[in-house]
Amino acid sequence: MEEKLIFTEEEKTKVEELCNELRPKIADSLQPDDETKLKTTIEGSINSGLITRDAFGFNPFVEALQTAKIAIDDIGLRRDGVIAILLYVPVLSSSVSIDDVKADFGEGVSKIIHGLVRIQELYKKNPKIESENFRNLLLSFAEDMRVILIMIADRVNLMRQIRDTENTEARHEVAEEASYLYAPLAHKLGLYQLKSELEDLSLKYLEHDAYYEIKDDLNATKRSRDAYIERFIKPVKARLEAAGLKFHIKGRTKSIHSIWQKMNKQHCGFNGIYDLFAIRIILDSPPEKEKMQCWQVYSIITDMYQPNPKRLRDWLSVPKSNGYESLHITVLGPENKWVEVQIRTERMDEIAEHGLAAHWRYKGIKAEGGLDDWLASIRSALEAGNDLEVMDQFKSDLYDKEIYVFTPKGDLLKFPKGATVLDFAYHIHSKIGNTCVGGKINGKNVSLKTQLNSGDTVEINTSAHQQPKLEWLKIVKSSRAKSKIRLALKEIQTKNGAYARELLERRLKNRKIEWEDGVMSHLIKQMGFREASEFYQQIAEGKLDPNAIIDKYQEAYDHDHNLNESKVAESAQNFEFDNPGEEIARNDDVLVIDKNLKGIDFQLAQCCHPIYGDPVFGFVTVNGGIKIHRMDCPNAPELRRRYGYRIVKARWSGKGQSQYAITLRIIGNDDIGIVNNITNVISKDEKLVMRSINIDSHDGLFSGNLVVLLDDTSKLNMLMKKLRTIKGVKEVRRL
Repeated sequence: MEEKLIFTEEEKTKVEELCNELRPKIADSLQPDDETKLKTTIEGSINSGLITRDAFGFNPFVEALQTAKIAIDDIGLRRDGVIAILLYVPVLSSSVSIDDVKADFGEGVSKIIHGLVRIQELYKKNPKIESENFRNLLLSFAEDMRVILIMIADRVNLMRQIRDTENTEARHEVAEEASYLYAPLAHKLGLYQLKSELEDLSLKYLEHDAYYEIKDDLNATKRSRDAYIERFIKPVKARLEAAGLKFHIKGRTKSIHSIWQKMNKQHCGFNGIYDLFAIRIILDSPPEKEKMQCWQVYSIITDMYQPNPKRLRDWLSVPKSNGYESLHITVLGPENKWVEVQIRTERMDEIAEHGLAAHWRYKGIKAEGGLDDWLASIRSALEAGNDLEVMDQFKSDLYDKEIYVFTPKGDLLKFPKGATVLDFAYHIHSKIGNTCVGGKINGKNVSLKTQLNSGDTVEINTSAHQQPKLEWLKIVKSSRAKSKIRLALKEIQTKNGAYARELLERRLKNRKIEWEDGVMSHLIKQMGFREASEFYQQIAEGKLDPNAIIDKYQEAYDHDHNLNESKVAESAQNFEFDNPGEEIARNDDVLVIDKNLKGIDFQLAQCCHPIYGDPVFGFVTVNGGIKIHRMDCPNAPELRRRYGYRIVKARWSGKGQSQYAITLRIIGNDDIGIVNNITNVISKDEKLVMRSINIDSHDGLFSGNLVVLLDDTSKLNMLMKKLRTIKGVKEVRRL
């Protein structure tokens, strides 16, 4: 048995402070004996010795109380949610059973904890958490939406606590998950303050220097920024009051994360960001006068300051799809500085700050289906302070139309509800689908007809002897799989038709009977076939006997040529099809993609120019082909982050005869004869071909690009090593 969790004096004090702070906030929702039962249950779990500190050395019960505080203050959770937060760790450690929780605290609490444990099981499948599919799977997988809300609160708390941890690797992983997963979830749920905090803290841990540089710049410019805002607002305020409008004005500085994003997007420094803040004019306007008064403010502002017509954003006439309404203009303010002004009403501002929940509340209509409507209903319930058990009724039918399943590598794929193992196979690759004979769902063998459920891990079994069948079109649900099956069937039909025709031609030749297209066409029509392809297909499928066809062809041929004495057809047993099992030989591709699959169409990416011997990976493009990239390709991190589900493993399977054009960047001292020395190194190697060399000289230094043709990385490394030994060469690198 492990050593039981020991509380430090500081932790004991912290627990007491948090309990005293939380108790009055949820007292009205607690049952009379809740606190006593909680204390008994938690003390028992601590004494069991099954609970230890987490990877950062934090006390899980102190963490739980801190998470509960966020859940109460920033989200609005009450009794069931708070008790579930406090008892999740004891249940996860098996020191308390979920049945005991249900008996002592009710079904609501046990249901939330069950959902938290269930999602913990998803994490064990090592999913790519940065994918949109995983976020949607979490939303659909949670039996109770409070599960997701608790996860967000827990991650916010953890991000606050890990500032000084020595476990930098774990902190980096936690921060990445916050950025990719929890911040977008908080945004979807309308928890904008928590979303902004998660983004800023993630940037702080992942891009430490950039975060503090922006923070210092903001602090350094705060006084002048506030003074400028005041100078801009003062005359505007006077003009608006003179027009008889009711309003208030505020200046809002962008978050550090937003500024960092803009700096990256615009490829500029802090001083290059001109819209560090926006002036927001919020009107207290009756509904019927909203648009009129917004445009009245626009007219007043543009009379005072010169507008930039290219920066006008009219979301009054046509609101954004998420319900956002506002009028944005950029004007040339005092000191010739561009200033963004946002004009909106109180109603519009409420929608902008609190998402679609406010939109539906103002509209006074019930949300019906769709993710945003569903989340809006949840957010409305939170803001209204309702008992959160009513969230059960908000379960939307959105996810009745979609399911999310895992590949063995942890990739998450989306399919229509009712999709089967065969759909999954065709999603991976056409060749996988065409040869699919079944699969495994969560480790159990199943047929290709088996339907998938959200959260399943799916593997595909294939056979070289399998080929698509017409009835497969009734098994699959996705249009992607159906189109691939139709294409495969068409290819099979073409291939079978060619095979059947070749078979007939060969056997006619063996009987020394001349082939004539006109005679065969006449025979095909005589036998009742409208299309020749159908006739040949039936021969290929064994439904028509080739020898019987040849006999009929002989009769038709003799008849068409008025031959009095027909040749006696020899018995079919005297003739055999030469090598009936022969296959067309084909050269193996140099690359093997994923699970030793050969023959897949691929191209070498132009962004990194991989050559034989480079560590590589495959990327499935939108048109179904595969691009091969180097592992250190400059685009690789972005591809993995945004499209991790389209990455496939790749390796070089065998040395081919190809030569690859490689560009080398060479920098060094501009000595006499340096170019001659470089070209001599290349000319001495018979297996190297120089395509071009371009050298520029400046202030005693030269730099240039050298393009050579070579076979593989060993030749490349050898060449780079030789070039570096040349006197005066300072740097040789591959582009």
